[in-house]
Amino acid sequence: MIKHFFLCLVFLPVFASAQQKKKKSINTDPPITASSEGYKINGLTEGFPDGTVVDFLNGNNRAPEATTVVSNGNFSFDGKMSTPDFKLITFDKSQAFIVLFLDNSNVEIKVKKDELDRAIVSGSKSHDDFIKYSQITKPYESMFQPNAVIDNGEAQKCIYDLINFVMNNKSSFIAPLAIYRINQLSNDGVMMEQLYTGLTQDVQNSNIGSYIGQQIAELKKDPMGKVIPDFEQADENGKMINIKSFRGKYVLIDFWASWCGPCRGENPNVVSAFNKYKNKGFTVLGVSLDKSKEPWIQAINQDQLTWTHVCDLRGWSNSAAQKFGITSIPQNFLIDPAGIVIGKNLRGEALEAKLASIFK
Repeated sequence: MIKHFFLCLVFLPVFASAQQKKKKSINTDPPITASSEGYKINGLTEGFPDGTVVDFLNGNNRAPEATTVVSNGNFSFDGKMSTPDFKLITFDKSQAFIVLFLDNSNVEIKVKKDELDRAIVSGSKSHDDFIKYSQITKPYESMFQPNAVIDNGEAQKCIYDLINFVMNNKSSFIAPLAIYRINQLSNDGVMMEQLYTGLTQDVQNSNIGSYIGQQIAELKKDPMGKVIPDFEQADENGKMINIKSFRGKYVLIDFWASWCGPCRGENPNVVSAFNKYKNKGFTVLGVSLDKSKEPWIQAINQDQLTWTHVCDLRGWSNSAAQKFGITSIPQNFLIDPAGIVIGKNLRGEALEAKLASIFK
């Protein structure tokens, strides 16, 4: 999975919640899209002077893929997609953009200056599906924000509508995105796998589909209810720390890295929990996936992470991360005084609620 996959989809806030490990390859199957001839984008603009720079960006990392200029109120791009995916179109390097879920189709975009969010996109079946999906999720956007307070009744309505979307669109490349949202609200791995296996093979093999498959595989390795696997690594002073040395305490084993933006964003929540419960039998063990010592130590100091930290400076090949099958961060495991895993990926209010139930 592309390391930054989902991270830069700022129009989908939930995907700023994890850093993904890079895989060597994605999508080796032949493309199954609207046309084998590739895509052609014709843009019709209003209010943009001739010469306005138009950039065509990768939707996963915002890397530029093509550039043109407005001429006689028009612009165009063409190419070929191996699988439908998100793209962004910007004007004059601005932060505003048009979101496009593109397949190999003839696409027309009508856009007015200062109204990029109202651009009309037609001709792409995949983008049409994305619009349908967006109409379902828009009333529930607040529930997908970090640390959101979820209303169970509203969540069930959203889940129901998204399940219907998936069941009626099994060959849609947007269906995996709907499955992701369903699992975010339901935390039901069985349902996620059932919906995923009903998708067509090419959709399963797409970027988003592969991500969902990866999440399902990780859930099957879930150590919940089991004694945490033994591991040992050096702290910042070179002292070897074994997880067994924490027996008798509740411990949050926190996988993170200095370069992981979502991890650093979550750190204040962990600091708050640590300070509140550290005198009641709770602590944190930070396991860093850094490769260099200096930024690791600097991040510890900057974020005021005053608990025990370990790192073998091997990045994604960190021996503990390998043992736990960690392919995205932040991730954490909460263990009880006997070393049994009693919680996983507890963040923000979820971590506070779990600890509050323990330390009544």
